[in-house]
Amino acid sequence: MQIVKCNKDSIEIADGILKSGGLIIYPTETLYGVGVDATNEEAVKKLTVYKNRPLGKPYSIAVRDIKMAEEYGNINQTAKNLFLEFLPGPLTVIVRGKHKLARGVESENGKVGIRLPDYEFVQKLVGKFGKPITATSANASYKKRPYQVSDILDNLSQKQKDLIDLVVDAGKLPTRDPSTVIDTTLDEPMTLRQGEIKLSDKNEVLSRSEENTQNIAKEIWQHFESYLGKRSIVFALQGEMGTGKTQFTKGLARAMGITELVTSPTFAIENEYETGGNKLYHFDAWRLENSEELNALGFQKLVLQKSVISVEWAEKVADVIRGFDDEAIIIWIKIKFGVSESDRIISWGNL
Repeated sequence: MQIVKCNKDSIEIADGILKSGGLIIYPTETLYGVGVDATNEEAVKKLTVYKNRPLGKPYSIAVRDIKMAEEYGNINQTAKNLFLEFLPGPLTVIVRGKHKLARGVESENGKVGIRLPDYEFVQKLVGKFGKPITATSANASYKKRPYQVSDILDNLSQKQKDLIDLVVDAGKLPTRDPSTVIDTTLDEPMTLRQGEIKLSDKNEVLSRSEENTQNIAKEIWQHFESYLGKRSIVFALQGEMGTGKTQFTKGLARAMGITELVTSPTFAIENEYETGGNKLYHFDAWRLENSEELNALGFQKLVLQKSVISVEWAEKVADVIRGFDDEAIIIWIKIKFGVSESDRIISWGNL
């Protein structure tokens, strides 16, 4: 492993290592990233071992400009508008891929996330290299966000460290959120992760009955149903006692075709429902003493299995849930009491 300061000389060194199929750690405007040649299958395999992530989870790519983006992805008008308004910057735009990247970079359904970082080193490196490089965060999966090199190296095994060919050290980066992720392949663009760029993606409706709350849950489910089996879908439910979090979960179950009786898992903490191959995992965090108990109950494993999960009292375990924003689509649901006894105000999105 070679560690160099971030300067013009390090661009030459990084370019040579990428061309030889190597793996580099590099700074961006958000976090430290880990890069390999996104068209080199052996290099991408090396990256997957380094990240210790399951097969089938795609990687975003960093490009030089929209012209390079168009070479590797189908840039529709929505994506083009986002490029023009927000890039370069901390935004990942998901588009349909053109299958020119190494296997494992695009998702299983042929999508690819494209980044144009607002960071001079990355722009010059990708420009010199002439091809996209991977733009995933440099931490191993489920480890702390890397704002300095020690955040990375202190949390890696020796095996992982041995896979690193070069570290470009720019010191401690400003503490910022990761990139915002928007899927432009749907009928309406959807924010899958709210990051450094704050886009309005909040919806609010009024429920006047328990049945109404269940129907609202069914309508919200329809927005995300296409991801079933492709990514984990987590509904993080927030609200006071009696607002209707369990009623919302009942609506999710009905929308998924589950006919079992859904009850609050306050005492069991976790319930599982299944009908016709569809499974819904229902957690209640009310009795958990600390947020890490959620993973001890199997939450992390279920996320990796691309499960559908409902978590009541999600605010008590928000740090754990947000730690999976790369692996899961997380929909934050906030339910509040309305003016009349039966009224509930339901907000959802990236809250």
